[in-house]
Order: sequence, then C-alpha cells, then structure tokens
Amino acid sequence: MNNGFSTGEEDSRGGHTDQTCCLIDDMERCRNQAGYAGYSKRIQKTVAQKRLKLSSDPSAQHIYICDYHKARIQSVRTKRRRKDSEDDSNETDTDLHEFPDLYQLHVSTLRRYKRHFKVQTRQGMKRAQLADTIMKHFKTIPIKEKEIITFFVYMVKMGSNKLDQKNGIGNDTT
Repeated sequence: MNNGFSTGEEDSRGGHTDQTCCLIDDMERCRNQAGYAGYSKRIQKTVAQKRLKLSSDPSAQHIYICDYHKARIQSVRTKRRRKDSEDDSNETDTDLHEFPDLYQLHVSTLRRYKRHFKVQTRQGMKRAQLADTIMKHFKTIPIKEKEIITFFVYMVKMGSNKLDQKNGIGNDTT
C-alpha cells in the first residue's frame, strides 16, 4: 500500500470487470469500473479532511474505487514529509504532473536509475520512497532545451537514434 492506495503496476491494467466503484459521489453512486485501488480508512480520513463529497456505499461488497476517484483524491492530497527530509519545499502531488510518473516503474528500473546516476539512498527503501528520491534527483538534472530539441529534430530527419550511433549501425564506412 502507498499511502492507502495499492502500488502495483496492476493499476494501469484495468479494473475488476464485474465490479463498479464503491463510492457515492455527491449523493450519486459512481458507475465507473472499479480499479485495484482500495478505499481504506486512511483515504476516508483524507476525504473527510479535504471535505470531498465522497462516501463508501454501504451496500457495496468491496472497497475498490475507480481510477477517476483515485486520481481526484490524490490530486487534493499533499505529500507527506519525513522529519529528516532535506527538501522542505511545499511541493504537492499536483506539482508532479509536468514530470514523468516514476511511481509506475518497476523497482528494478528505479534501482538501475539510482545506480546509473549514483543517487545516494539508504538501504531497504520501499518503491514509493525510492521513486520520491529519484524524482527529486530527476528534477535537478540541468537540460539545454534548445539543444535537445534541435538534436531530436535532426535525429528524426536522419531516421536514426543515439543507440544506432553507439552500435555502429548509423556509420557509413563504404
């Protein structure tokens, strides 16, 4: 569980085919297909604190919510900060929409990124914590936007990519 929501990649694969969202939204039962995210006590508390007009349908036989409500709840939540956190900015989950969703990546992919960029972390971090740390690092990488776009357009026009050059595929030796 990641702050009350499931963290598995199964979220993006669709929901339970025979179940609808267990929520009542502004006095009307949601008819969307249920995903894999559960409406836990922690999430219920967040919904109450943020005064969202959501409640669990007592007649529902499950606690699964649709992707729409999951996204809506996540959009009003602020990230929890560890007391020993180095980054004391007032960053929220909604600030992350301009960046890639690293939270959907496999742990092995996150570890490869960490190893490649030599990002310092403590041992035994869970996937959500690792993704947070990597997202902070990702935001610090300086880019030369004009240069990158120019290079990208050039490579598209030439019909090749950087990997082709490294493997000697794009090199004409005739």
